[in-house]
Amino acid sequence: MPTLWFILVAFMIIMYVLLDGFDLGAGVIHLFAAKTNAERRMILQAIGPVWDGNEVWLIAAGGTLFFTFPVLYASSFSGFYLPLIMVLWFLMLRGIAIELRAHIHNPVWMAFWDGTFFFSSALLAIFFGAAMANVIRGVPLNASGFFFAPLWTDFNPFSAHPGILDWYTILVGVFALAVLTAHGSNYIAVKTEGELNVRSRLIARGCWLATIVLAVLTTLATFFVQPHLTTSFLGQPWGFIFPLIALLGLIGMGYFNIRQKDLFAFFSSGAFIIGMLASAAFGLYPDVLPAVNPAYSLTIENASSSLYGQTVGLVWWSIGMVLAIVYFVFTYRIFWGKVRVTEKKGY
Repeated sequence: MPTLWFILVAFMIIMYVLLDGFDLGAGVIHLFAAKTNAERRMILQAIGPVWDGNEVWLIAAGGTLFFTFPVLYASSFSGFYLPLIMVLWFLMLRGIAIELRAHIHNPVWMAFWDGTFFFSSALLAIFFGAAMANVIRGVPLNASGFFFAPLWTDFNPFSAHPGILDWYTILVGVFALAVLTAHGSNYIAVKTEGELNVRSRLIARGCWLATIVLAVLTTLATFFVQPHLTTSFLGQPWGFIFPLIALLGLIGMGYFNIRQKDLFAFFSSGAFIIGMLASAAFGLYPDVLPAVNPAYSLTIENASSSLYGQTVGLVWWSIGMVLAIVYFVFTYRIFWGKVRVTEKKGY
Protein backbone atom coordinates (compact mmCIF):
# COMPACT_ATOMS: atom_id res chain seq x y z
CA MET A 1 0.00 0.00 0.00
CA PRO A 2 2.78 2.57 0.73
CA THR A 3 4.20 1.94 -2.75
CA LEU A 4 0.80 2.54 -4.31
CA TRP A 5 0.46 5.83 -2.46
CA PHE A 6 3.97 6.84 -3.50
CA ILE A 7 2.87 6.38 -7.11
CA LEU A 8 -0.42 8.24 -6.59
CA VAL A 9 1.23 11.20 -4.86
CA ALA A 10 3.82 11.36 -7.65
CA PHE A 11 0.95 11.27 -10.16
CA MET A 12 -0.77 14.26 -8.53
CA ILE A 13 2.44 16.28 -8.40
CA ILE A 14 3.10 15.51 -12.07
CA MET A 15 -0.45 16.54 -12.96
CA TYR A 16 0.02 19.82 -11.10
CA VAL A 17 3.26 20.66 -12.88
CA LEU A 18 1.81 19.57 -16.22
CA LEU A 19 -1.34 21.69 -15.92
CA ASP A 20 -0.37 24.67 -13.79
CA GLY A 21 2.99 24.61 -15.52
CA PHE A 22 1.59 26.09 -18.73
CA ASP A 23 -0.19 28.73 -16.63
CA LEU A 24 3.14 29.71 -15.10
CA GLY A 25 4.79 29.69 -18.50
CA ALA A 26 2.05 31.92 -19.89
CA GLY A 27 2.73 34.34 -17.05
CA VAL A 28 6.45 34.38 -17.83
CA ILE A 29 5.92 35.30 -21.50
CA HIS A 30 3.09 37.71 -20.66
CA LEU A 31 5.29 40.81 -20.93
CA PHE A 32 7.28 39.68 -23.96
CA ALA A 33 5.01 37.75 -26.30
CA ALA A 34 2.15 40.24 -25.97
CA LYS A 35 2.88 43.71 -27.32
CA THR A 36 -0.54 45.31 -26.84
CA ASN A 37 -3.22 45.33 -24.19
CA ALA A 38 -5.45 43.25 -26.45
CA GLU A 39 -2.77 40.56 -26.78
CA ARG A 40 -2.21 40.47 -23.02
CA ARG A 41 -5.91 40.02 -22.55
CA MET A 42 -5.76 37.13 -24.99
CA ILE A 43 -3.10 35.40 -22.86
CA LEU A 44 -5.16 35.90 -19.73
CA GLN A 45 -8.30 34.65 -21.47
CA ALA A 46 -6.38 31.57 -22.64
CA ILE A 47 -5.67 30.52 -19.05
CA GLY A 48 -8.54 32.32 -17.31
CA PRO A 49 -11.06 29.44 -17.25
CA VAL A 50 -8.55 26.85 -16.00
CA TRP A 51 -5.72 28.38 -13.96
CA ASP A 52 -7.41 28.18 -10.56
CA GLY A 53 -8.69 24.67 -11.24
CA ASN A 54 -5.20 23.53 -12.17
CA GLU A 55 -3.93 24.53 -8.72
CA VAL A 56 -6.35 22.04 -7.15
CA TRP A 57 -3.81 19.31 -7.92
CA LEU A 58 -1.28 21.01 -5.62
CA ILE A 59 -3.82 21.25 -2.80
CA ALA A 60 -4.89 17.64 -3.38
CA ALA A 61 -1.28 16.44 -3.25
CA GLY A 62 -0.70 18.26 0.04
CA GLY A 63 -3.90 16.86 1.52
CA THR A 64 -3.01 13.37 0.39
CA LEU A 65 0.40 13.59 2.06
CA PHE A 66 -1.38 14.46 5.31
CA PHE A 67 -3.08 11.06 5.64
CA THR A 68 -0.68 8.83 3.69
CA PHE A 69 2.77 10.03 4.76
CA PRO A 70 2.13 12.19 7.85
CA VAL A 71 5.78 12.14 8.96
CA LEU A 72 6.82 13.49 5.55
CA TYR A 73 4.06 16.11 5.73
CA ALA A 74 5.10 17.29 9.20
CA SER A 75 8.81 17.25 8.45
CA SER A 76 8.69 18.99 5.06
CA PHE A 77 6.13 21.63 6.01
CA SER A 78 8.18 22.62 9.06
CA GLY A 79 11.62 22.34 7.48
CA PHE A 80 10.62 24.21 4.33
CA TYR A 81 8.56 26.77 6.24
CA LEU A 82 10.23 29.89 4.82
CA PRO A 83 10.14 28.89 1.11
CA LEU A 84 6.60 27.56 1.49
CA ILE A 85 5.46 30.93 2.83
CA MET A 86 7.18 32.62 -0.11
CA VAL A 87 5.47 30.25 -2.55
CA LEU A 88 2.15 31.00 -0.87
CA TRP A 89 2.69 34.73 -1.38
CA PHE A 90 3.64 34.21 -5.03
CA LEU A 91 0.50 32.12 -5.60
CA MET A 92 -1.67 34.80 -3.99
CA LEU A 93 -0.04 37.65 -5.91
CA ARG A 94 -0.41 35.76 -9.18
CA GLY A 95 -4.11 35.12 -8.59
CA ILE A 96 -4.71 38.70 -7.48
CA ALA A 97 -2.92 40.04 -10.55
CA ILE A 98 -5.16 38.02 -12.87
CA GLU A 99 -8.36 39.07 -11.13
CA LEU A 100 -7.62 42.78 -10.44
CA ARG A 101 -5.95 43.78 -13.69
CA ALA A 102 -9.20 44.64 -15.51
CA HIS A 103 -10.96 46.31 -12.59
CA ILE A 104 -9.51 49.75 -13.37
CA HIS A 105 -8.79 50.72 -16.96
CA ASN A 106 -5.68 52.75 -16.20
CA PRO A 107 -2.33 52.12 -17.92
CA VAL A 108 -0.34 52.37 -14.68
CA TRP A 109 -2.72 50.03 -12.85
CA MET A 110 -2.64 47.42 -15.61
CA ALA A 111 1.15 47.67 -16.03
CA PHE A 112 1.64 47.11 -12.30
CA TRP A 113 -0.44 43.94 -12.27
CA ASP A 114 1.14 42.75 -15.53
CA GLY A 115 4.54 43.04 -13.87
CA THR A 116 3.28 41.30 -10.74
CA PHE A 117 1.88 38.47 -12.85
CA PHE A 118 5.20 38.05 -14.64
CA PHE A 119 7.45 38.14 -11.55
CA SER A 120 5.25 35.87 -9.44
CA SER A 121 4.97 33.34 -12.28
CA ALA A 122 8.72 33.33 -12.98
CA LEU A 123 9.69 33.06 -9.31
CA LEU A 124 7.18 30.27 -8.75
CA ALA A 125 8.69 28.28 -11.60
CA ILE A 126 12.18 28.77 -10.16
CA PHE A 127 11.11 27.93 -6.60
CA PHE A 128 9.26 24.79 -7.66
CA GLY A 129 12.37 23.65 -9.50
CA ALA A 130 14.54 24.43 -6.49
CA ALA A 131 12.11 22.56 -4.22
CA MET A 132 12.37 19.47 -6.42
CA ALA A 133 16.16 19.79 -6.35
CA ASN A 134 16.12 19.90 -2.54
CA VAL A 135 14.17 16.66 -2.43
CA ILE A 136 16.61 15.00 -4.84
CA ARG A 137 19.74 16.36 -3.13
CA GLY A 138 18.59 15.61 0.41
CA VAL A 139 17.96 17.75 3.48
CA PRO A 140 19.62 17.84 6.93
CA LEU A 141 17.14 15.55 8.69
CA ASN A 142 17.99 14.59 12.27
CA ALA A 143 17.29 11.34 14.10
CA SER A 144 13.76 12.49 15.01
CA GLY A 145 12.89 13.12 11.35
CA PHE A 146 12.87 16.92 11.43
CA PHE A 147 15.06 19.66 9.99
CA PHE A 148 15.22 23.35 9.24
CA ALA A 149 16.72 24.63 6.00
CA PRO A 150 17.57 28.36 5.73
CA LEU A 151 17.17 30.07 2.40
CA TRP A 152 20.91 29.65 1.80
CA THR A 153 24.13 28.86 3.64
CA ASP A 154 27.37 28.41 1.66
CA PHE A 155 25.77 27.43 -1.70
CA ASN A 156 27.40 24.01 -1.41
CA PRO A 157 25.03 21.05 -1.99
CA PHE A 158 27.46 18.74 -0.16
CA SER A 159 27.40 20.79 3.02
CA ALA A 160 26.32 19.12 6.28
CA HIS A 161 23.72 21.90 6.63
CA PRO A 162 22.72 22.95 3.10
CA GLY A 163 20.29 25.76 2.45
CA ILE A 164 17.34 25.85 0.10
CA LEU A 165 19.48 27.58 -2.49
CA ASP A 166 22.87 26.32 -3.67
CA TRP A 167 24.46 26.01 -7.09
CA TYR A 168 22.61 22.76 -7.79
CA THR A 169 19.13 23.88 -6.72
CA ILE A 170 19.54 27.18 -8.59
CA LEU A 171 20.55 25.25 -11.72
CA VAL A 172 17.42 23.08 -11.45
CA GLY A 173 15.33 26.19 -10.76
CA VAL A 174 16.56 27.85 -13.96
CA PHE A 175 15.98 24.58 -15.82
CA ALA A 176 12.39 24.49 -14.52
CA LEU A 177 11.90 28.09 -15.66
CA ALA A 178 13.04 27.23 -19.20
CA VAL A 179 10.89 24.08 -19.37
CA LEU A 180 7.71 25.72 -18.07
CA THR A 181 8.22 28.80 -20.24
CA ALA A 182 8.46 26.54 -23.29
CA HIS A 183 5.39 24.62 -22.11
CA GLY A 184 3.42 27.82 -21.58
CA SER A 185 4.55 29.27 -24.91
CA ASN A 186 3.36 26.15 -26.70
CA TYR A 187 -0.01 26.43 -24.96
CA ILE A 188 -0.43 30.10 -25.90
CA ALA A 189 0.54 29.24 -29.49
CA VAL A 190 -2.24 26.62 -29.49
CA LYS A 191 -4.80 29.08 -28.13
CA THR A 192 -4.00 32.17 -30.21
CA GLU A 193 -3.72 33.38 -33.79
CA GLY A 194 -1.82 36.06 -35.68
CA GLU A 195 1.31 37.77 -34.42
CA LEU A 196 0.87 36.56 -30.85
CA ASN A 197 0.83 33.00 -32.14
CA VAL A 198 4.05 33.58 -34.10
CA ARG A 199 5.85 35.25 -31.20
CA SER A 200 4.79 32.53 -28.79
CA ARG A 201 6.14 29.88 -31.14
CA LEU A 202 9.47 31.72 -31.44
CA ILE A 203 9.78 32.01 -27.66
CA ALA A 204 9.00 28.30 -27.35
CA ARG A 205 11.78 27.54 -29.83
CA GLY A 206 14.30 29.63 -27.91
CA CYS A 207 13.30 28.01 -24.62
CA TRP A 208 13.55 24.59 -26.27
CA LEU A 209 17.19 25.28 -27.16
CA ALA A 210 17.85 26.49 -23.61
CA THR A 211 16.10 23.39 -22.26
CA ILE A 212 18.42 21.09 -24.24
CA VAL A 213 21.53 22.68 -22.73
CA LEU A 214 20.09 22.88 -19.22
CA ALA A 215 18.74 19.31 -19.39
CA VAL A 216 22.22 17.96 -20.08
CA LEU A 217 23.79 20.05 -17.31
CA THR A 218 21.01 19.24 -14.83
CA THR A 219 21.12 15.50 -15.55
CA LEU A 220 24.88 15.32 -15.07
CA ALA A 221 24.69 17.42 -11.90
CA THR A 222 21.83 15.32 -10.51
CA PHE A 223 23.68 12.03 -10.81
CA PHE A 224 26.74 13.72 -9.32
CA VAL A 225 24.84 15.16 -6.34
CA GLN A 226 22.65 12.08 -5.70
CA PRO A 227 24.46 8.83 -6.65
CA HIS A 228 21.47 6.82 -5.35
CA LEU A 229 19.72 7.57 -8.64
CA THR A 230 22.35 5.64 -10.57
CA THR A 231 21.82 2.61 -8.33
CA SER A 232 18.06 2.74 -8.86
CA PHE A 233 18.25 2.83 -12.65
CA LEU A 234 20.99 0.23 -12.98
CA GLY A 235 19.22 -2.05 -10.50
CA GLN A 236 15.92 -1.86 -12.44
CA PRO A 237 16.69 -1.10 -16.09
CA TRP A 238 12.98 -0.97 -17.03
CA GLY A 239 12.98 2.46 -15.39
CA PHE A 240 14.88 3.86 -18.36
CA ILE A 241 11.50 4.10 -20.08
CA PHE A 242 10.92 7.37 -18.19
CA PRO A 243 14.07 9.15 -19.46
CA LEU A 244 13.19 7.80 -22.92
CA ILE A 245 9.76 9.48 -22.70
CA ALA A 246 11.49 12.71 -21.72
CA LEU A 247 13.94 12.42 -24.62
CA LEU A 248 11.17 11.78 -27.16
CA GLY A 249 9.24 14.72 -25.75
CA LEU A 250 12.28 16.97 -26.02
CA ILE A 251 12.80 15.96 -29.66
CA GLY A 252 9.11 16.44 -30.41
CA MET A 253 9.13 19.94 -28.91
CA GLY A 254 11.60 21.14 -31.52
CA TYR A 255 10.36 19.07 -34.45
CA PHE A 256 6.70 20.08 -34.16
CA ASN A 257 7.61 23.68 -33.35
CA ILE A 258 9.57 23.97 -36.59
CA ARG A 259 6.70 22.28 -38.47
CA GLN A 260 4.29 24.79 -36.83
CA LYS A 261 2.18 22.02 -35.33
CA ASP A 262 1.48 23.81 -32.07
CA LEU A 263 -0.79 21.22 -30.47
CA PHE A 264 1.73 18.42 -30.95
CA ALA A 265 4.52 20.67 -29.67
CA PHE A 266 2.42 21.29 -26.55
CA PHE A 267 1.84 17.58 -26.05
CA SER A 268 5.57 17.01 -26.54
CA SER A 269 6.53 19.50 -23.84
CA GLY A 270 4.00 17.77 -21.61
CA ALA A 271 5.63 14.40 -22.34
CA PHE A 272 9.02 15.86 -21.48
CA ILE A 273 7.73 17.10 -18.12
CA ILE A 274 6.10 13.74 -17.37
CA GLY A 275 9.26 11.84 -18.29
CA MET A 276 11.56 14.05 -16.21
CA LEU A 277 9.40 14.02 -13.07
CA ALA A 278 8.67 10.30 -13.36
CA SER A 279 12.42 9.66 -13.72
CA ALA A 280 13.08 11.62 -10.53
CA ALA A 281 10.37 9.74 -8.62
CA PHE A 282 11.65 6.38 -9.89
CA GLY A 283 15.21 7.23 -8.93
CA LEU A 284 14.26 8.34 -5.41
CA TYR A 285 12.07 5.34 -4.55
CA PRO A 286 11.76 4.09 -1.82
CA ASP A 287 12.89 7.40 -0.29
CA VAL A 288 10.28 10.12 -0.03
CA LEU A 289 12.70 12.65 1.47
CA PRO A 290 16.41 11.77 1.37
CA ALA A 291 18.61 13.04 4.19
CA VAL A 292 22.16 14.35 4.07
CA ASN A 293 22.87 11.44 6.40
CA PRO A 294 21.21 8.51 4.55
CA ALA A 295 20.50 6.76 7.86
CA TYR A 296 17.91 9.46 8.66
CA SER A 297 16.12 9.45 5.27
CA LEU A 298 12.34 9.24 5.23
CA THR A 299 11.10 6.28 3.23
CA ILE A 300 7.71 4.89 2.24
CA GLU A 301 7.92 2.67 5.32
CA ASN A 302 9.02 4.94 8.16
CA ALA A 303 7.01 7.95 6.94
CA SER A 304 3.69 6.26 6.13
CA SER A 305 0.48 6.11 8.13
CA SER A 306 -1.32 2.94 9.19
CA LEU A 307 -2.57 0.42 6.66
CA TYR A 308 -6.15 1.08 7.78
CA GLY A 309 -5.83 4.82 7.19
CA GLN A 310 -4.30 4.35 3.77
CA THR A 311 -6.95 1.81 2.77
CA VAL A 312 -9.88 4.02 3.81
CA GLY A 313 -8.16 6.99 2.18
CA LEU A 314 -7.87 5.11 -1.10
CA VAL A 315 -11.66 4.75 -1.27
CA TRP A 316 -12.32 8.46 -0.79
CA TRP A 317 -9.36 9.45 -2.96
CA SER A 318 -10.77 7.35 -5.82
CA ILE A 319 -14.17 9.05 -5.54
CA GLY A 320 -12.53 12.47 -5.47
CA MET A 321 -10.34 11.69 -8.48
CA VAL A 322 -13.32 10.56 -10.56
CA LEU A 323 -15.10 13.84 -9.80
CA ALA A 324 -11.95 15.86 -10.51
CA ILE A 325 -11.32 14.13 -13.84
CA VAL A 326 -14.93 14.66 -14.93
CA TYR A 327 -14.62 18.35 -14.01
CA PHE A 328 -11.35 18.80 -15.90
CA VAL A 329 -12.58 17.00 -19.01
CA PHE A 330 -15.74 19.12 -19.02
CA THR A 331 -13.86 22.39 -18.46
CA TYR A 332 -11.21 21.84 -21.11
CA ARG A 333 -13.81 20.61 -23.58
CA ILE A 334 -16.01 23.68 -23.08
CA PHE A 335 -13.16 26.18 -23.42
CA TRP A 336 -11.22 24.40 -26.16
CA GLY A 337 -10.29 26.37 -29.26
CA LYS A 338 -8.72 29.71 -30.08
CA VAL A 339 -9.31 32.71 -27.85
CA ARG A 340 -10.28 36.13 -29.13
CA VAL A 341 -10.58 39.43 -27.32
CA THR A 342 -14.17 40.41 -26.66
CA GLU A 343 -15.71 43.56 -25.27
CA LYS A 344 -16.88 41.67 -22.22
CA LYS A 345 -15.34 43.10 -19.08
CA GLY A 346 -12.78 40.87 -17.39
CA TYR A 347 -9.15 39.82 -17.77
